Amino acid sequence: MWGNAFLLSMLYLLVGVVVEIALRLFPSRFLQRLSLSLDSLPARALELMGAMDPLRTAFFNGHISESGVRLIFGLTTVVVIFLLALVVGTVMGTLRYFIARAAYRRGR
Repeated sequence: MWGNAFLLSMLYLLVGVVVEIALRLFPSRFLQRLSLSLDSLPARALELMGAMDPLRTAFFNGHISESGVRLIFGLTTVVVIFLLALVVGTVMGTLRYFIARAAYRRGR
């Protein structure tokens, strides 16, 4: 479970880095949309936590740089993916336990 979450997090971040580099070298409407769609996951998570407005204010006031926002988005993405992996792993583990328990009872 931890390995899958780590791998998925690293893959998401790698795609994000590649898209950002490509956007800087070859600006296009497609890459801009792809970048925005990748940013939507951490932006929504930060919005739900009430942290997006202070982050936006700090960015527009010059208190945090674009790379700082990218770092926060990246860390938020890793946390969201790990939490999703934990929830899915817990649900699957619980289902597996109940199925194994039911099979054991029938086998007696």
